[in-house]
Amino acid sequence: MNNTLQHWREAATLILAAGLQHGNIIPKMASQMSRNDRRKSTFDYEVLLLKRSQKSGFMPNAFVFPGGVVDVSDFSNDWIHVFQRHVNKPNFGLGVVRQSSSTRSPMFVTDRKKFGSLIPGEVAFRICAIRETFEESGILLVVPESAEFDASQDLMDAYGGEEMAKWREEVQNNPLQFIEMCKELHCVPNIWALHEWGNWLTPPFSKSSRARRFDTAFYIACLQKKPVTVDDQKEMTTFNWWTPQEAIDEYRGQGTWIPPPQFYNLSRLCHFTSLHELHRFSYNRALEGCERWMPVTVHAEDGMVHALPGDELYPEDPDITGQKMYSTNKTIKVLIQEGGRLHRLLHIDGVATFFINLPPKYKHVNPLLTDVSRDPEPKSKI
Repeated sequence: MNNTLQHWREAATLILAAGLQHGNIIPKMASQMSRNDRRKSTFDYEVLLLKRSQKSGFMPNAFVFPGGVVDVSDFSNDWIHVFQRHVNKPNFGLGVVRQSSSTRSPMFVTDRKKFGSLIPGEVAFRICAIRETFEESGILLVVPESAEFDASQDLMDAYGGEEMAKWREEVQNNPLQFIEMCKELHCVPNIWALHEWGNWLTPPFSKSSRARRFDTAFYIACLQKKPVTVDDQKEMTTFNWWTPQEAIDEYRGQGTWIPPPQFYNLSRLCHFTSLHELHRFSYNRALEGCERWMPVTVHAEDGMVHALPGDELYPEDPDITGQKMYSTNKTIKVLIQEGGRLHRLLHIDGVATFFINLPPKYKHVNPLLTDVSRDPEPKSKI
């Protein structure tokens, strides 16, 4: 755990996709299907989103993927015993990301040994995402200690049961109990099922703001079927399993707040209507890497532009401390008409819309955008 960071804390989150078991259901006639039915039927999986408590100090009432702040226990050397069959493999069998260290996010390349930990960051952040998912939703992603990590090529199942409920409460009260649970149950966090998906840094909101900020690793995992899900009624007050398109519709039309990183990644998922396609894609690009993205707010004459790396408006050396303000004397309409390199989020007539014309890096995909005014099916504007 990096205790030298001044402006933010490290965190990890998990995009959890689970298959819909609708294979034996007779489909409705197209004329009988509502618009929402058609959108739902396009996908054979749903994604878990949890609603944060209104009392939360960070993004209250937002629907987010499960995850949270890295705990010192995630880097505990006691994990060496749990992963003893894998400690001599590169990153405990995860492999080595092919991305150059010069462009790799600091959270991934920081040498953890200088902080006294023998647990690689690639491993500890996945442990954090699995632990937080267990705490917040009751979904436990572990495998027997005798399992081979190559099993991550297949879709996985989650564990459950009354005994897990007892351990969940223990872990909520003390994250170190996650290690003890694994020892007692002879299981291992299934870090191999979590594939690297992205890295987002919370932007500074103003010079005077003391808002919480997080450098967050995003992972994705695919489950065979939807597991029993129970919110904790503490940090999270409710949950929904939505298809990616349903979640976007909730955000655009129902007043549901989904923060930009979640919205961006849900839009990426719209490329994949099949769970097996999504799993194959995430597995194949797992070692390609990613860059850290920090959105920058640019104040235009009549609104705001949320610019991402590569955009024409994105600073060459963005201020990560919040001391600088970025602005332009042009209107939103002019900025759209000018074109150039686009990688930005705008709110047009109250609807969040991405403008992207840059090719994605590291064999990833750009968001698949939807023209909500005319067509209920996903459509690319890229």
